[in-house]
Amino acid sequence: QLQLVESGGGLVQAGGSLRLSCAASGRTFSRYAMGWFRRAPGKDREFVAVLNWSTASTIYADSVKGRFTISRDNAKNTVYLQMNSLKPEDTAVYYCAANYLTPSTQASQYDYWGQGTQVTVSS
Repeated sequence: QLQLVESGGGLVQAGGSLRLSCAASGRTFSRYAMGWFRRAPGKDREFVAVLNWSTASTIYADSVKGRFTISRDNAKNTVYLQMNSLKPEDTAVYYCAANYLTPSTQASQYDYWGQGTQVTVSS
C-alpha cells in the first residue's frame, strides 16, 4: 500500500499562487508516476498533470499549461503542484494519485489516491 496525503490548499484571489504537496509513505515512492487530478463542483474528475517516475517528463492539461508545474522530491517522498496565475475556474478539490511505473492522464489507471485538498480561487 502507498498512502498519499495532500496539503497546501486554501483560498486565494485570482492571479495568486498556491503550492500543493503530496506526501507518500508505505512503499518505494520513486518508481511511481505521480499525477494530480481535480474535481470541481458538479463536474467529473479532471486530469491536471503527471510526472514520469524515471524520465521526469511531464504532461499537463491544456487548461493549466504554462501556469502549473509538477515536480517531485524522491528523497522526501513528496510531489508538488505549483499553481500560478490562478483563475476562478481552477476552484476544485485537488487529488494526487500514484500509478506504478506508467504515467497516465486517465484516472482509472491510478492505483492510489489521496483524500484531496480544497482550492478556492475568488474573483
